[in-house]
Amino acid sequence: MLTYQDRLYRMRQTKIAHTLAKKEQNGYTDLDDFGTVPLPEGYYVEPWYNSENGSFYGLDGMSENFCRVMNAHEPYVDPMEMLCGRWRDMLVNYRGDIHYMPDWIQKNTKLRNFMQRGVTAQWSKRWDEKRFPYDDLKPLQEKYNIASGIDGDAHFACDYRIGFALGFGGFLEKIAAGRKQNPQKQAFYDAEEKCVRAIIAFVDRHIEKIQELLQSESRPEIRESLEKMLSVCRNIRLDRPKTFHEACQWTAFFNCAARIYTRDGAGFQLDTLLLPFYENDKKNGILEDETAIFLLANLLLIDPHYYQLSGVDENDRDLTNHLSYLALEAADRINISCNLTVRVHENCDPAFLEKAVYYLFKNKNGWPRFCDDKNLCDGYMRNGVDKKTARQRIAVGCNWMCVPGREFPMNDTVKVNFAKVLEEALKEMKTEKEPSTERLFALFQKHLLCAVETVARGVNLHLDHIHEVTPELIMNLMFHHCLEKGLDASQCAELFTVGVDGAALAVAADSFGAMEERIERENKLSWQQLYEALENNFADERLRLMLQSTPKYCGGGTAADAWAKRISALWTEIVANQKMPAGRKLVPGLFSWARSIEYGQAVGATPNGRRKGEPISHGANPNPHFRVDGAVTALSSGIAGVQCGRGNTAPLQLEFDPQITLEEGGVQLVLELIKTHFRLGGTLININILDGEKLLQAHKNPEQYPDLVVRVTGFTAYFASLSPEFRQLVVNRFLMGL
Repeated sequence: MLTYQDRLYRMRQTKIAHTLAKKEQNGYTDLDDFGTVPLPEGYYVEPWYNSENGSFYGLDGMSENFCRVMNAHEPYVDPMEMLCGRWRDMLVNYRGDIHYMPDWIQKNTKLRNFMQRGVTAQWSKRWDEKRFPYDDLKPLQEKYNIASGIDGDAHFACDYRIGFALGFGGFLEKIAAGRKQNPQKQAFYDAEEKCVRAIIAFVDRHIEKIQELLQSESRPEIRESLEKMLSVCRNIRLDRPKTFHEACQWTAFFNCAARIYTRDGAGFQLDTLLLPFYENDKKNGILEDETAIFLLANLLLIDPHYYQLSGVDENDRDLTNHLSYLALEAADRINISCNLTVRVHENCDPAFLEKAVYYLFKNKNGWPRFCDDKNLCDGYMRNGVDKKTARQRIAVGCNWMCVPGREFPMNDTVKVNFAKVLEEALKEMKTEKEPSTERLFALFQKHLLCAVETVARGVNLHLDHIHEVTPELIMNLMFHHCLEKGLDASQCAELFTVGVDGAALAVAADSFGAMEERIERENKLSWQQLYEALENNFADERLRLMLQSTPKYCGGGTAADAWAKRISALWTEIVANQKMPAGRKLVPGLFSWARSIEYGQAVGATPNGRRKGEPISHGANPNPHFRVDGAVTALSSGIAGVQCGRGNTAPLQLEFDPQITLEEGGVQLVLELIKTHFRLGGTLININILDGEKLLQAHKNPEQYPDLVVRVTGFTAYFASLSPEFRQLVVNRFLMGL
């Protein structure tokens, strides 16, 4: 007889097999795993294009093509599991430039030829650029290496409480009521209804698949499980979920739909929203903890969404409960790539926090990560938001937060490359007779202001028209006011906050520090020599090493540390004070996501000794060799000191091979590090605890380590799925203690 643990083992082996198959199908992907499964042989979708540029937009284009992609998804039912459903493909794949399509589309001759017939080169395919052009912004976006946010997905969260209260049938009833209330909005409701019925049809196909499997299944424990799965799917086809099992399965189906639509959306406060279902089932004697753990593990397997645990409410009461512990246990038992975030606060259950850190050591898979409720809440309140609302925010991506169902941000879509801004400032100063670091900083400020103004214009263009390009038809279902008013989330959100991230902080700070030390304090170098060295990409290695060896950001009391604080303060002031239309707000943060390689390629040699095209610094972290001893305390203190303090983050990324083990007090040391960093003002911590030898061997022979999971940044990923270049970045960070 198969136990839950037997089944979890088999589920994990299937997951590893899927990971290898996806790599063969899609090539390397420097992204989150997303819980996808490989495309079946013969999979085919023929998109419907409603634009002359060979793409599709708006209510008609998005709803019709969502249905086509959704309907192409075969049901996924693994008898080892108790939840069903997976996603394989997403809508956006069919409206990008053909050369940027996934490998499996490139290899599909029929589909590729079909798509090429409608694709022209003059316009972007994700953004309807003919109707909403921004040619005037493109030179400045290129000049400052700006990720503009135009056409990007929003990285926000809907309110699952709405779905749990209504169910898919309730959505249809709400749409029908909205039609009567807003007769002029029929196109909106047509599109929403079309999408909901596609989700219900998706559920129906799973019901049919389960029935088919039951005809041949002889194992009694698996038959019982499939019969329960069948009953659950039938119950939630139209009705709202009423049990813990039903709530988990409903979530799985909705998540599949949201991912297929735009890859967007985040999870929810797992231990709070599922708690009523859990407690009611326990009260009625229909749920055992072992079954709850198995269901939660299954949910994490289906989609490693951003889920939250613990935290504090507006009255400073700890939200930790028994389900918080069960969720950690579930993640441990399935032990795959996942994105659990533990919300830390001064009243947090110490046993729970210790348990969370314990799993970092035990599994060495980079989960969970940790955020600070107080610092993030206080920062967000500086934007004029009340405490109750601020406490409701959850992590919705690598380093961003959002109020579920009420806030429409543009997280992970808007970034400015400080290294590129510095490059432009240096170009301008070359024409001046009296160069200095202070003059350079003034020019840096000038160009940074121009970059942020460019960002604001792009953001406003996006927010003004995104409902006409990519309406949020799935997320709208669980977003307040959308179905009631017949408006997209981008039109009726209560809060419009745009996370704007500055990248390459360490490159800029170390560059200013090197120039101050070597040119102005020590007179070892002239400005002209620096200009020439940058121009010839450090042909003189001695000169490069002289600059590179300057005390760095996070070194502790260095000139670069002081410059990092100045740059962060300047960035915060410019972004937070940028004038925006009423109701919109730019929120500064410091983060590069996984774009260290890409952003580095856009920048020439920099005064910190970095050569042309080399990667920029990772997030808010320092450059390699920031201190001889690589002191973690100095790293923590340095990053805590550059926080923007507006509710966005500047994450601390730690990579180390612990010399102190679990038995030798490793958990307590990391716990103290977390608490100290947050006491100093930090907001988010990502930690990799890795076996160094295993990591190096996996880099050489990734196919031999298909189950190795690393925390890339705010997300975890299978190391073997990353490109060689990106694997090298992770290895370098690890070797440098970063």
